[in-house]
Amino acid sequence: MSILLIAGSPSQPSRSSALLNAVAARLQAQGLSTEPVLQLNQLDPAALLHARFDHPEIRAVTDRVAQADAVVVATPVYKAAYSGLLKVFLDVLPQTALKGKLVLPLATGGSPHHMLALDYALRPVLQSLGARHILPGIYATDQGVPLLPEGGYGLAPEIAGRVEDAAQLLVTDLRRSAQWAAANDFESIAFSDVRCSV
Repeated sequence: MSILLIAGSPSQPSRSSALLNAVAARLQAQGLSTEPVLQLNQLDPAALLHARFDHPEIRAVTDRVAQADAVVVATPVYKAAYSGLLKVFLDVLPQTALKGKLVLPLATGGSPHHMLALDYALRPVLQSLGARHILPGIYATDQGVPLLPEGGYGLAPEIAGRVEDAAQLLVTDLRRSAQWAAANDFESIAFSDVRCSV
């Protein structure tokens, strides 16, 4: 199983990336491996802004999305919506880029008033890209992902608990899908070999 982590913040380190890393750590603790984080702020900005679908970087990241079984996407919330960087990235993906995939959205913002940005701004776009199932997202304020005195970001207990629950849900769903696929992996039979009796 392949899990792709997408960091949609224009800056690093960031609170949304700290949330993404916390989910990755929980997934790894459950025995699942994750792909290296796709840092959108490291992609060629001109290729993204001009939607150069044939640009080598854009083709490479599109392939990474296509090969993933699940995607965890993290973004800061600005002006009640996900980041512009994530927006231009999603715009260059094929219309069915998330077809059949499990998606876990994560977001951080300065105020609890932007909590619904996950449901009203990001979720519809993920659905339009064909996501099989979008798990309940996690939204955290600055207090939920505080700056630590020694540097970096930590998680408040409530957010840490929600991260644990979300990671467990993702693991359970992925394993259930893998079991179903294995149980329904039938050998193909040529039509000419089919016999019917009445």
